[in-house]
Amino acid sequence: MTFSEFMNIGLMQGFAGLSLFSVLLLMGLGLAIIFGQMGVINMAHGEFMTIGAYTIFLGSTLTEKFAPGFTPYYFPVAILVAFVFAFIAGWLVEWALIRHLYKRPLDTLLATWGVSLALQQCFRTGIGPKEVSPTLPEWLMGSWAPKEGLDIPINGLFVLALTAVVTGGVMLALYKSRWGLRVRATVSNRQMANAIGINTKKTDRLTFAIGCGIAGVAGAAFTTIGSTGPTSGSLYIVDAFLVVTFGGAASLLGTVASAFGIAQTQSISEFFMTGSMAKVLTLSLIVLILMARPQGLFAVKVRR
Repeated sequence: MTFSEFMNIGLMQGFAGLSLFSVLLLMGLGLAIIFGQMGVINMAHGEFMTIGAYTIFLGSTLTEKFAPGFTPYYFPVAILVAFVFAFIAGWLVEWALIRHLYKRPLDTLLATWGVSLALQQCFRTGIGPKEVSPTLPEWLMGSWAPKEGLDIPINGLFVLALTAVVTGGVMLALYKSRWGLRVRATVSNRQMANAIGINTKKTDRLTFAIGCGIAGVAGAAFTTIGSTGPTSGSLYIVDAFLVVTFGGAASLLGTVASAFGIAQTQSISEFFMTGSMAKVLTLSLIVLILMARPQGLFAVKVRR
């Protein structure tokens, strides 16, 4: 193998890591908002991702059946619908369950785990136990070859662009919108936020729903790199929590940095060893770093 071929393989493996980074970052952003900003351990977060993935599949199926001419255009619309469906589901879960369990982290963990199992059974009953994949538009297929021997999949480029747009939108909303101001005030000092007239309960509900909606977008992105089954979301929940914990629970910048580091470490190490050993190596490195810096890469001072 020549040095040029080795470099091309390394670059393609690194780009495969960027696709994983995109899904982990979108999952991590939703969790960073829910766990980092609200202190809620949402074990059903992966199932909100699955809601987004199944929305894309159903959009693909319905488009092929009733409006085949719309097939090249359905995907961006289905991503917006995936956000809306996951947002509504998150709003209902917060209203029916989570709002009664604030400041009770163990109860929240057990309750959302129950929601996770219930949603998985709903997916099995309503859609089926087998994994499914949507029919992607033609413009998402194929690859881009910037030079000979280096092929970069177009769907990976699209997912990367989608992740950049969502991440930028979340950052902008948190620091430039009225909702973001209320969230930051609530995180900084909940009692003072209540005292100055901020409805922290309404802010919590909207924040939880937005975090779930972002998980739905992560599920939409996931359909471009893998098939979807009832337990697909649960396969990513541990990695998503690692991303948030490693980066710093209340830091969005830390979420971006840790998602990139974890995805690239895992992807590049998979070229030299088996997938399970690559996961062990990644987890070991995270544990060692957290032992030296338990607050995460980017700690944020928060008053409770």
